[in-house]
Amino acid sequence: MTAEEIYKDLKSKLHDVVPDAELRIKSELAFEINKLKVERNAVILGHNYMEPALFHSIPDYTGDSLELSRIASKTEKDIIVFCGVRFMAETAKILSPKKTVLIPAKKAGCSLADGITAEDVRQLKAKYPGVPVVTYINTNADVKAETDICCTSSNAVAVVQSLKGETVIFLPDEYLARNVARATRRHIIFPSLTGGDPETDTLLDKPIIGWKARCEVHEKFTIEDIQNIRKQFSDVMILSHPECSPEVVAASDFAGSTAEMISHIKRTNAERYLLLTECSMGDNIMAANPDKKMLRMCSVRCPHMNEITMEDTLEALRQTKYVVEVPEEIRVRALNAVKRMLEIIPKAGD
Repeated sequence: MTAEEIYKDLKSKLHDVVPDAELRIKSELAFEINKLKVERNAVILGHNYMEPALFHSIPDYTGDSLELSRIASKTEKDIIVFCGVRFMAETAKILSPKKTVLIPAKKAGCSLADGITAEDVRQLKAKYPGVPVVTYINTNADVKAETDICCTSSNAVAVVQSLKGETVIFLPDEYLARNVARATRRHIIFPSLTGGDPETDTLLDKPIIGWKARCEVHEKFTIEDIQNIRKQFSDVMILSHPECSPEVVAASDFAGSTAEMISHIKRTNAERYLLLTECSMGDNIMAANPDKKMLRMCSVRCPHMNEITMEDTLEALRQTKYVVEVPEEIRVRALNAVKRMLEIIPKAGD
């Protein structure tokens, strides 16, 4: 597509979302990126949380992080450009060790992934020897390497249930752990690694042992938000991500992963929808589904996802930066945890 053709396509999808002058600039960038990715034999992956002009112009594939990594593992391209945060690019490298994986930002971290370290996991394993560790896919590679099995937001309950009612360590998202405990009717505890913790020493009721890290986007949504929205729009269908608090999830009409929310909107016919997740996704759904009426009341953008720009994506391809590396010893151990999940639950989404 020419830059003009890209502009017309973006204009048809995003005229109510992005100013025309910005669409003109982004179309020129998209043209350069799409030309260069062919020259470099690269594939571009775009997470559901990418800003709309990027999301609808340069990715070869869009979706949730694990599904994108699985797609990347089958590509014949030499370079994988992951438009998402660092742990996502690491997962792509874990599954595709022989490929060059780039992330178009120097850091692009994640408050949730950075909320726990590999040493934290080792200390928990020492405190609870023999207790299996379930770790959310939204973690750094060295944390995955300390894990028995990974999970996603869509299969977390099934992964925990696959362990046959045993006590499990579930890391690192506090709210996802609470939502899993609620769904599996289990008690949840949050241990201390720095002192005596009598409540957690006995583990009489085979609880879920959690960790208090949160997503800085999803923790912002409250029950009051839902109540106020329903007062103004009684016909709204509210969808929340399982990284929201249990109270918010319980008050929503549907809760699920990014992919599950998209599928639910496509197969239902509510008068209007509101997503309680990173707000770019609502704009992306609205652009792809013009027949669906989306409420655009969200102003919560992930500052880390927002680091990924089209300008930096172009430079990443031009200069082969920033290359994502995972030490082989860590990669192999992390891969085992991901593989165990896929063996039990083949379909997964974040």
